[in-house]
Amino acid sequence: MYLEELRTLLARYARPDWTTGIDGVLISKVDRSDPPAPSMSGTVLAVIAQGAKRLALGDRVYEYGPGQYLVASVDLPVTGQFTQADPELPALGFGLVLEPSAVAELLLQAGPGDTPRSGGGTPSGIAVSDASAPLLDAVVRLLRLLDEPRDRAVLAPLVKREILWRLITSEQGTTVRQLGLADSSLSHVSRAVRWIREHYAQPFRVEDVARLSGMSVSAFYRNFQAVTAMSPIQFQKQIRLQEARLLLATHPGDVTGVGHRVGYDNPSQFSREYRRQFGAPPSQDAARLRHSVRTPAGVLP
Repeated sequence: MYLEELRTLLARYARPDWTTGIDGVLISKVDRSDPPAPSMSGTVLAVIAQGAKRLALGDRVYEYGPGQYLVASVDLPVTGQFTQADPELPALGFGLVLEPSAVAELLLQAGPGDTPRSGGGTPSGIAVSDASAPLLDAVVRLLRLLDEPRDRAVLAPLVKREILWRLITSEQGTTVRQLGLADSSLSHVSRAVRWIREHYAQPFRVEDVARLSGMSVSAFYRNFQAVTAMSPIQFQKQIRLQEARLLLATHPGDVTGVGHRVGYDNPSQFSREYRRQFGAPPSQDAARLRHSVRTPAGVLP
């Protein structure tokens, strides 16, 4: 019942840039299945109403389809591909940007025992589950407000809080709750992820990043791998190659310069790792990028 109305609302309000009249709410409509492409996940909730998508994070693969949701609690380098999307039956999805401050506020307001007990260990930064009826109901009510501009400013924040609460108390609640906990292992890893993204072109010692994140080296390795499905050095390489691809789209004739800008002193190593990641050498891939318009490949549909 909720999925049918959700599809109708998403199809009605989909824009090419995915934005809506409600801050932090995104709608996607994709009518083709492109080859796998890299992007950053963002910290989001994504609910699919129609179509399907496959997402790879390191050696982990996530697939989600109608009536399922995916949460990303850390901004991670992922490779995504729509596996079911065509003009007759486009992929339709809802997205909500997850703000750590909003999660923290709800956790502070919750009474003792209101949230499920967290399991042991550090949760992955990405998780997939079936969407409950209350969660889908709240998403539908939020989208209905796009028809009600007079009510939107007052009611939209309330419904977004309800959606967050449904996530916090869901089976993937541990992943979402850690987003709002300043001293959680996930927040420590997020600090390291942020530093590596901001300094991706620089060489670094893992010991220094572990200290910056407030962890011992052994704990840092263990928790970073649990959240991101890769080592810190592998993570840096993913960011470097994604940044290189963006730069090559606008500077296709400067492969050596682009490689140097993202941290590669050895052009041969840059070309070899780029080809391994994207299936073609930098110059060839740059030419292909200039002549194609790709579907966004992040967490959403």
